[in-house]
Amino acid sequence: MVNDKKMYVIAAPLSGTFYRRFSPEEDPCVKEGDRIEADTVVCIVESMKVFNDVRSEKAGIVRRILVEDEDAIIIQQPLIEIEPI
Repeated sequence: MVNDKKMYVIAAPLSGTFYRRFSPEEDPCVKEGDRIEADTVVCIVESMKVFNDVRSEKAGIVRRILVEDEDAIIIQQPLIEIEPI
């Protein structure tokens, strides 16, 4: 999904709980300002006790993370803005 600022927006592929890291002891998958490649895991969505990796389809720089860790999210909700490179 691309918004009017030419940012690539990663949207929730399903409803569930948003997580920024694989476990509480680990660093977040991505932080604002990180440069990522296509297919980078940017977050996890838990739905029905299944943890689903969410990957970026494009390379770019993470500009904004739009939800907080452990927020309940709905399908197609914008999660992360990426500035394509």
